[in-house]
Amino acid sequence: MSSVRVALRPAVTLCGLLILWWAVARFTGIPPFLLPGPGAVAHELVTQYGFLLRNMLVTLVEVILGLGLGTLFGVLLALSMVFSRGLRRWLLPLLLLSQAVPVFALAPLLVLWLGFGLASKVLMAILVIFFPVTAAFYDGLRRTEPGWLDLAHTMGASSFTILLRVRLMAALPAFGAGLRIAAAMAPIGAILGEWAGASEGLGYVMLNANARMQTDLMFAALVLLAAMTILLWVAVDVVLKKLLHWAPET
Repeated sequence: MSSVRVALRPAVTLCGLLILWWAVARFTGIPPFLLPGPGAVAHELVTQYGFLLRNMLVTLVEVILGLGLGTLFGVLLALSMVFSRGLRRWLLPLLLLSQAVPVFALAPLLVLWLGFGLASKVLMAILVIFFPVTAAFYDGLRRTEPGWLDLAHTMGASSFTILLRVRLMAALPAFGAGLRIAAAMAPIGAILGEWAGASEGLGYVMLNANARMQTDLMFAALVLLAAMTILLWVAVDVVLKKLLHWAPET
């Protein structure tokens, strides 16, 4: 019964949003080229199914590669800062500096340097998501329960063993929180890269549809992007819950 309620709540929310969208588009007098109704968007999803699906798969590949590589980079960076105080003094300011520069301002440069292909979009996704992974994992590693560390030292554990068996395990819940944020943010990086310059992908579809005043097609691409982001987050959340089943949620 509880699982039915969990599934029912988002369905009710979605239906409520669709009704609100239809009512605003139908009764406020907003022109369709500014706000198409759900029916027009659904029509585009059906008639342009192959075109939209092909571009969605391109964006999905960019997002998954960016999420995987960005997570790996973030984990290595956090471990480096924990292992070496000297590296931490150099890397921490660079980490903060990377967030001081707006990521969308770098997108045209990445396209200029790496071209219109996959590399610039993946790198944009990496730049968007590596910070929450690094910050969360680093914070988890350095906030290990002192009693656990004292016990490990008393038992004669080496520094590597303490890192692997104590600090790493204690930091996994924090890492999971950062990874959930990264899963929700990864599509932003890919779309920003496609907006800066691309020949395929959902960002490319939205940009071209907007230029041609095909607002219904733009909304259709936006709906697919939202659905893809939600499914990616849910998939990451399910995997993390299974891997971190020993960390109770309160």
